[in-house]
Amino acid sequence: MTDQENNNNISSNPFAALFGSLADAKQFAAIQKEQLKQQSDELPATPDDSDNSVSESLDEFDYSVAEISRSFRSQQEICEQLNINHMIQRIFLITLDNSDPSLKSGNGIPSRCVYLEEMAVDLEDQDWLDMNNVEQITKVPENLLPFAVQCRNLTVSNTRTVLLTPEIYVDQNIHEQLVDLMLEAIQGAHFEDVTEFLEEVIEALILDEEVRTFPEVMIPVFDILLSRIKDLELCQILFYAYLDILLYFTRQKDMAKVFVEYIQPKDPSNGQMYQKTLLGVILNVSCLLKTPGVVENHGYFLNPSRSSPQEIKVQEANIHQFMAQFHEKIYQMLKNLLQLSPETKHCILSWLGNCLHANAGRTKIWANQMPEIFFQMYASDAFFLNLGAALLKLCQPFCKPRSSRLLTFNPTYCALKELNDEERKIKNVHMRGLDKETCLIPAVQEPKFPQNYNLVTENLVLTEYTLYLGFHRLHDQMVKINQNLHRLQVAWRDAQQSSSPAADNLREQFERLMTIYLSTKTAMTEPQMLQNCLNLQVSMAVLLVQLAIGNEGSQPIELTFPLPDGYSSLAYVPEFFADNLGDFLIFLRRFADDILETSADSLEHVLHFITIFTGSIERMKNPHLRAKLAEVLEAVMPHLDQTPNPLVSSVFHRKRVFCNFPYAPHLAEALIKVFVDIEFTGDPHQFEQKFNYRRPMYPILRYMWGTDTYRESIKDLADYASKNLEAMNPPLFLRFLNLLMNDAIFLLDEAIQYLSKIKIQQIEKDRGEWDSLTPEARREKEAGLQMFGQLARFHNIMSNETIGTLAFLTSEIKSLFVHPFLAERIISMLNYFLQHLVGPKMGALKVKDFSEFDFKPQQLVSDICTIYLNLGDEENFCATVPKDGRSYSPTLFAQTVRVLKKINKPGNMIVAFSNLAERIKSLADLQQQEEETYADACDEFLDPIMSTLMSDPVVLPSSRVTVDRSTIARHLLSDQTDPFNRSPLTMDQIRPNTELKEKIQRWLAERKQQQKEQLE
Repeated sequence: MTDQENNNNISSNPFAALFGSLADAKQFAAIQKEQLKQQSDELPATPDDSDNSVSESLDEFDYSVAEISRSFRSQQEICEQLNINHMIQRIFLITLDNSDPSLKSGNGIPSRCVYLEEMAVDLEDQDWLDMNNVEQITKVPENLLPFAVQCRNLTVSNTRTVLLTPEIYVDQNIHEQLVDLMLEAIQGAHFEDVTEFLEEVIEALILDEEVRTFPEVMIPVFDILLSRIKDLELCQILFYAYLDILLYFTRQKDMAKVFVEYIQPKDPSNGQMYQKTLLGVILNVSCLLKTPGVVENHGYFLNPSRSSPQEIKVQEANIHQFMAQFHEKIYQMLKNLLQLSPETKHCILSWLGNCLHANAGRTKIWANQMPEIFFQMYASDAFFLNLGAALLKLCQPFCKPRSSRLLTFNPTYCALKELNDEERKIKNVHMRGLDKETCLIPAVQEPKFPQNYNLVTENLVLTEYTLYLGFHRLHDQMVKINQNLHRLQVAWRDAQQSSSPAADNLREQFERLMTIYLSTKTAMTEPQMLQNCLNLQVSMAVLLVQLAIGNEGSQPIELTFPLPDGYSSLAYVPEFFADNLGDFLIFLRRFADDILETSADSLEHVLHFITIFTGSIERMKNPHLRAKLAEVLEAVMPHLDQTPNPLVSSVFHRKRVFCNFPYAPHLAEALIKVFVDIEFTGDPHQFEQKFNYRRPMYPILRYMWGTDTYRESIKDLADYASKNLEAMNPPLFLRFLNLLMNDAIFLLDEAIQYLSKIKIQQIEKDRGEWDSLTPEARREKEAGLQMFGQLARFHNIMSNETIGTLAFLTSEIKSLFVHPFLAERIISMLNYFLQHLVGPKMGALKVKDFSEFDFKPQQLVSDICTIYLNLGDEENFCATVPKDGRSYSPTLFAQTVRVLKKINKPGNMIVAFSNLAERIKSLADLQQQEEETYADACDEFLDPIMSTLMSDPVVLPSSRVTVDRSTIARHLLSDQTDPFNRSPLTMDQIRPNTELKEKIQRWLAERKQQQKEQLE
């Protein structure tokens, strides 16, 4: 029978279905054929075989049935075994069949099966697999381990060779491939496997540095990362994959060492060079404009006027998510380098210290005025904002008000002079140049320096200085951008209304500036960064308070008044610590007020700080910095202009903290003290500055007056002043009232002058007088009108505040205002302003739009009348009103009554003021008669300053000039010098001129007697 026939028979055999495949059936048939052949060969051939008897044949037949049965069972087992073999081959892709691979597929064996040579030798003639073989392979991996180890070692060795001698691999960029391998592993979630492999490669490279050192091998990798990262954006996912690679490098001690050496700039004194390092390139990634003022190709907030507020809010939230992730990764890098080894810690701290020192010029005034030079010399705003965010995270473990670690801060760190690199490493001092910073108070002695400083001290210093260079400067920019946006918006609106061709240009300018504003605001308001910064600043408030009360231990001391001595440590605390605190809280008030409310409980610590330092020149010498704390107080207090919401109040928690503050009397006194102190800062610009400093104090005073605890404290100060009017040093509240009236007089008078000028220019413009001017002259006129408008608005706002403050103070404080020291001043002021607001001169103030210049004549008239009514019950006050010969006249009060009716003031107010006017008129008639009597008084009896008859003459000790007591008392409230020779002078030094007083009194008595006789 031929093979073809045999195959056909097998394929048609129904028993072939018992096999896994036709090939298995053929294999089984071949085995059976071979066995039968072997059996026939083994039996001897004899002549007697054909002669067997019937009985033998029967016996043989019985034997054959048994054999067939056994043979069938054997064949069934073989079929099962072949099926198992077939499945193992298909599932595990292994085989013991070493035949030609091209024939395997015909036998049902996958062509890609691996031939197990060693197992085939062990099993000798067996060419099939069973489950025991599989178990042997899977449960004894040691058999394969030597080969795996050999492969791994070979791979590590080859990789080492490649990296040590990349030049022999032509047309291959080995380092690019390494970076790509890591990038692919990160993105494919196999990063741990790759890093485990890299650890072995790094170990091998370090052991073989004959050809190239390890840094020489790895620097090209950092070069590649630098070139790739510098073009990436904040919101690109790829950027974060590269950050993960660098995170691994900062965890691996050998790579971290190379990294901190790689990022050292070529010129450590050039601040801008730090931005060009690998770490600097990373820190420069931000949503801020890369090139200041250039919004083209900027990926954020383009064409903001075409976006809805909700769209802008969504984009802002999206950027904040990326920023939070970004800041976390920078923080982890720095933390890794600080914790990995003393060497990497020293290197990264040196980098930070040198970087901050090289960029110290960012805070100079000229730096903001010369942006072209600025950006060539210093690192960017984005650089310092991101660095500050990462350092803030490092500070969080000890940024808790009750943290004992916080009080381990040693301020003498800031007083250290220049140290060499080894000394810095030993002492843990890496910041430079702090000994040149102005501190809170002058040092009177050299401090005792410890052997070294802890990381808490260094972290706090580095973080605070980074915020000073970055966040502080950006805040200033935000305020200016905000102001410019307002001006552009007004100009754009005016241009649209007048159909000016400049409208399109102004709109474009507004769009560009709004893009800058939104980008800057988004960069500065990432929620987690703000919360971390608030935690730091509250902790700094606690720390400075503890230093101010002399605590040098690690446990906080309770604050008590009067304050104890022992605050010399403040002599080593730079002013930027307090400046940062104030600046940040003011920023929150302007741009992220909700954070203040959600963190209201921690604000009590800020109130402690403000209470101590605002009112204590011994603990904070700089009056400008103390005045800034008043603005901080306004920032953290509840808003007076808050729109009430019956369901949710955004100021409830702050109101609770402010109203329940246990040191309310001391806070009120501190505020009034700094109001007085900024009058005498010694600064050549102090006159202009003081009004800006006092602006936030008025709403604070108004809020305090509306709260019982604070109001009673202010009244106590007034009572003390009433009882000590002639003390050697004028009482605080008396000086405060004098300055308040000075401000009111100056501010409202200036506002009136500017409004008069605006009125004239508006009339000229409306008449067309400007139309004939040259374009340049017309622009000058327009600029002048705009400048007058800004000045008028400022002075109106401030005068409204000062007059309003006098109105509520006089409601319960009267004795001081009616005393001769102050009565004449306040009366002359009130009469002068009424003359302009209700008299014939009021027409000069009628500009086109009162609201444009914050001119509120109705409110001013109402407040002035309120002051009159508050003090009108005092006889001395009413008697002094007619003595104002410059402005008072009976018709003035009649005109005032008419205006009160016109502006719909309450009827009881109008009646009360009418009655007061009649009473004053009666007193005026009597005084008129007396003045006629005293008209010919000799010069000896007249006050040399006021030219009025003296009632209580006193002699000034140095100039020996005689003046009236009330005159010199008023003078000394503002200037404690002799007005005739500028010698120092206090009230306790003056002496009464008893002889002259008696002489004046005798003359008055004689004049009265003469007048009486004439009448008779």
